[in-house]
Amino acid sequence: MAVNLLAVGLGVAGLIVLGVAGARVVIAARMLNSQIARVHRQFKDKEDLRG
Repeated sequence: MAVNLLAVGLGVAGLIVLGVAGARVVIAARMLNSQIARVHRQFKDKEDLRG
């Protein structure tokens, strides 16, 4: 019985760790995407100034 509870506890802890890691990846991807979009806008503005 105790072994089963330990296994369930470790499984839940593992899922929590995976969830936190996944959330961090999503946040990092969104930040990178916004930075890339900002750079694209900067280049577009420079091209517009050239004519």
